Amino acid sequence: MTTAQADTGRTLTTNIPARLDRLPWSRWHWTIVIGLGTVWILDGLEVTVVGNIASRLSEPGSGLSISSGQVTGIAAALYVAGACVGALFWGRLTDKWGRKKLFMITLAVYLAATALTSVSFESWWFFAFRFLTGFGIGGEYAAINSAIDELIPAQYRGRVDLMINGSFWLGAVGGSLLSIVALNTDFFAKDVGWRLTFALGAVLAFVILLVRRHVPESPRWLLIHGRDEEAERIVSSIEERVEAERGGEALPRPEGEITIRQRRSVTFVEIARTVFSDYRRRSVLGFSLFIGQAFLYNAITFGFGAILTTFFDVPTGDTGYYFAVIAIGNFCGPLLLGKLFDTVGRRVMISSTYLLSGLLLFGTAWLFDRGSLSAATLTACWCAVLFFASAGASSAYLTVSEVFPMETRAMSIAFFYALGTAAGGISGPLLFADLTSTGKVGDTVLAFQIGAGLMCAAGLVAAFLAVRAEGRSLEDIATPLTATGASGG
Repeated sequence: MTTAQADTGRTLTTNIPARLDRLPWSRWHWTIVIGLGTVWILDGLEVTVVGNIASRLSEPGSGLSISSGQVTGIAAALYVAGACVGALFWGRLTDKWGRKKLFMITLAVYLAATALTSVSFESWWFFAFRFLTGFGIGGEYAAINSAIDELIPAQYRGRVDLMINGSFWLGAVGGSLLSIVALNTDFFAKDVGWRLTFALGAVLAFVILLVRRHVPESPRWLLIHGRDEEAERIVSSIEERVEAERGGEALPRPEGEITIRQRRSVTFVEIARTVFSDYRRRSVLGFSLFIGQAFLYNAITFGFGAILTTFFDVPTGDTGYYFAVIAIGNFCGPLLLGKLFDTVGRRVMISSTYLLSGLLLFGTAWLFDRGSLSAATLTACWCAVLFFASAGASSAYLTVSEVFPMETRAMSIAFFYALGTAAGGISGPLLFADLTSTGKVGDTVLAFQIGAGLMCAAGLVAAFLAVRAEGRSLEDIATPLTATGASGG
């Protein structure tokens, strides 16, 4: 690594990104996955639990004066709003202050807000801390996806990203089953069970916080911000650990160097110009992927319980079992298909998962319209749709985290996450609530068809615009703004 003085700051030539990308998979990488990735399980747990405990919170004796509609309406909207605001607020700070500082802060915010939700005594308190819980989770998406992409070797980045983002559905399964136990008054009093579900989330967050202490700052971020000596120490330490694990076997020789002009910060004007001008085709791609998956998930999952109870006479207390089944299908998609995103390639896999899930949902809508489905077969159809849709949705997060320059990565993730979350959590429910609650088969079919159509449209966009990022370094996919000769694409 060599440095020289330049008018705009220190100019540095380094092979640190290449050294990180050529590392074989090791126990150290599993530490990164566990320390950073498991938070999505908490997010899935949070979202599912709140939906399932809504009826209990509204009952006399719950310890909280609140209606079921307020839980699934106001509280849910505040959680979504908090996530959107948090993503944008923390995303900017993640690019400015560093990945580690922010993924510690945002998890601490989530932990505190969830713990305080468990002791809610008035509806306003419950609403306030649902917003703050979302505020912490929104920041996690930007900080975590940035750090993971910058620490995981290029040849594994796709499958790891998909597996981690798909783990949300493990939390959904846990939330469904946990709520069944927590709401059973044979085990817990009405005013205790629902509080324990939130308290458990805080305990799990604390355990993850302890693990995260051992996750280092991104050496790529350190390089750009003038802390190259610290970056060198971190990478050397990682290399020593990996070599020791391999019995002293020498690591492969790193290939490639990059020259950068170090600087402390990037302005909002530069970020906006980069994302919306220099990389506008990639922005169209990110927008399409997030909107498509957001509406598909709302077409299926919003009013999920109402569809089962209205059309198939499934008891309200049993809908959690059906949700657990489709949640498993959601997790299996990224888990089983993730490797193909690194081998077959991004363009083929992103476009095909979006198109397949859309076409399967069109088929489900047709069967539903004909009256050919039961509760069990409808759930089976949803499992097939979501097996592919979940891999596609996870690849949307992977895409926006790797196709923009290093200096704008967290803010880009935050922007598209906030956009998708707002569309899925605000626009989607406003549209699909009316369609799925009428009790008319045709209206629910239309909801399915809208979600399927947008998913297929996003798949076609990906077929033309998806970036062939498999196996490539982040610096090759999108040259850092601080690199000499940087340009958009």
